[in-house]
Amino acid sequence: MAADRVRDAAVGGPAPVRPEAPQGAGAAPRGVLITFEGGDGAGKSTHIRFLARALEDAGREVVRLREPGGTAVGEALRALVLDPANEGLSDRAELLIYEAARAQITDEVIRPALERGAVVLCDRFYDSTVAYQAAGRGLPRAFVDAANAFAADGIVPDRTLVLSAGDAATSLRRAVGAGEADRLEQAGAPFHERVAEAFRQLAADEPGRVRAVDSSGARSVTAAQVFHELADLFPWMGDAGACDEAYFSVLDDREGLAAWLDAPAGAHPLAVAGGPGGAGGGSARA
Repeated sequence: MAADRVRDAAVGGPAPVRPEAPQGAGAAPRGVLITFEGGDGAGKSTHIRFLARALEDAGREVVRLREPGGTAVGEALRALVLDPANEGLSDRAELLIYEAARAQITDEVIRPALERGAVVLCDRFYDSTVAYQAAGRGLPRAFVDAANAFAADGIVPDRTLVLSAGDAATSLRRAVGAGEADRLEQAGAPFHERVAEAFRQLAADEPGRVRAVDSSGARSVTAAQVFHELADLFPWMGDAGACDEAYFSVLDDREGLAAWLDAPAGAHPLAVAGGPGGAGGGSARA
């Protein structure tokens, strides 16, 4: 069971990834936790939505979450920690707010979802705390690891995708756009460079779990990379006949993508028989 995938994050490495087991008739699929990491403006939200829809068309229950957030408590803590008005918030207090939100979403949403066999897609998890609070803020890594282990309570992502859309400054400008930067976005270029380097190091240190994905090009190309990095967990994602260039091309058409995301399940305009959203697209392929 997914909830039994445990480790002591302060002293050990990640639990080994188990490929999606073949499902017999009536067998419930196991829960899978996939986390998306990377700096602001890397495109995580878009690719989480696309992946969620593809998985739903394949017959899986999908739970989309963000950190901090995902619960009433978590959203309140998110508003607090990201509010530029709270500029006096100490680095240690910031860490504990993130961990409190994580403990809540783990207990209230993530663990129950995994236990019932859902695929959980989370926009950030504890790797962000390593990057932002340990590398970015300079808090002791051993303490951050221990706090992460306590908050996650044995939950380890099956796969973590670190998206990078180029240098930190460019990604940050893309994220902020014409809006007001939040408290973390206002932390300055050196801070965000340290965060970006930490994400690169995480991918180098844990290549089995953490995979780097270049999101600086066309969204269709990035999505194909995401599917490639998940094909050991969901074998149909490696089927070149189903997940081909045409399948991903909807991502490069903003209007077409929006229409597909809002359409009923199975309505992908370019789905082929046996592929995601096509004939025979049931949970046996997931």
